Amino acid sequence: MQEIHIPQVVLENLPSRLQSQRPRIAYLLSQYPAISHTFFLKEILGLKQLGFQVETASINGPDRPIDLLPDSEKLEARSTYYIKTLGVGKILCIMALLLLRETRVCLRGLDAALRLVRWDIRDGLYALFYLGEALLLGEWMRRRGLHHLHTHFGGPVATVGMLAARAWGFSYSLTIHGPEEFYDVEQFYLPQKIQHASFIFCISNFCRSQLMKCSHPSQWDKFHVLRLGVDPQEFAPVARRPQDTIRIVSVGRLVPAKGQLILLQAFHKLLDQGRNIQLVFVGNGPDKEHLQQFVDEQDLGQHVIFCGALNHDQTRQQLEQAHIFALASFAEGVPIALMEAMAMKIPCVSTSIAGIPELIRHNVDGLLVPASSVEGLASAVDQLVTNEELRRRLGSSARERVIDRYNLPRNLQLLATAFDECLSQRTALEI
Repeated sequence: MQEIHIPQVVLENLPSRLQSQRPRIAYLLSQYPAISHTFFLKEILGLKQLGFQVETASINGPDRPIDLLPDSEKLEARSTYYIKTLGVGKILCIMALLLLRETRVCLRGLDAALRLVRWDIRDGLYALFYLGEALLLGEWMRRRGLHHLHTHFGGPVATVGMLAARAWGFSYSLTIHGPEEFYDVEQFYLPQKIQHASFIFCISNFCRSQLMKCSHPSQWDKFHVLRLGVDPQEFAPVARRPQDTIRIVSVGRLVPAKGQLILLQAFHKLLDQGRNIQLVFVGNGPDKEHLQQFVDEQDLGQHVIFCGALNHDQTRQQLEQAHIFALASFAEGVPIALMEAMAMKIPCVSTSIAGIPELIRHNVDGLLVPASSVEGLASAVDQLVTNEELRRRLGSSARERVIDRYNLPRNLQLLATAFDECLSQRTALEI
């Protein structure tokens, strides 16, 4: 993992007083580090470069053994507080001490947890389970002298964060991606999380609109659109040798929401039309068996490659060999995988859903098709397969789009400024 390329002039002009005044922040993540969420790592390392003191907690341990992690991830893993790996004995000991010494904290947490229960035994059990994790998290924050918690996503990890904040009395904030939280806002306690959060970062205007839909207008000032991004220097274009076979790459977990079966069906149609193409899937997941079955039934084995889950550098190597990038998603936030391909001048085909049209302008930075449309996807991919000039034009515009609006070093500066402003406003209100 390479260092974030924040411009040196920014680092040199960052006042030392600002570095010392910038608050210490706790980040709570579901799993850290994780191959599928490298943007967590980049965000945290980038904030540290900009003078923030960020300490990390994770519900689950790393997705790989620590000795197999790259050096930057290994350092993060060794300094991260892992809740579920504490061991039953240690957890019971900490909880017993909390009940004795922090009775009021436990009672506040229990009250907050019970308010989430909708007369359902299953809800009640989950609420108590989340409360246990929240109490452990808060006790760690108290020991570390941390007073603000930030979490990514609005699911269970945010529930733990909210309960911890309400029990222990510190503030918390969220970065919301979607789309899962938007499908059942009550099941995810989204209105409650919005109400109790100090501020919320949204990765797109679409994301902000969905939060507005399920909250009172009095809460809307909490929502700030802060885009994710990739490092254009890390994902720089490479020269590709002319080849007869057009290589189409798709990066993402093999899950129904990514629409990979639609992509396979569109790919099959193009093969039947005599196109000389190859399809490469990077990622793993529960849909692998189903997708492999389709490949076997249609005798596509010579044309489709399943690479499995790859690390950051291996994924970039696959992109270096790609002529086209395709993502046929049914549901998304704003995919980092698309940004990486666009930064490398790879022409992209994706679906016109959620925040994707904010990233890709149709026929300017890439091609967008209706989600679930095999015919539409096949037609768009075929345009790129048969038109090298179109590939070149869209690829060039795509990189410019990323540099302009989804540039990680620049967006990290905006994130740092937003943290400064939002946390200083919260402190002023408390005073």
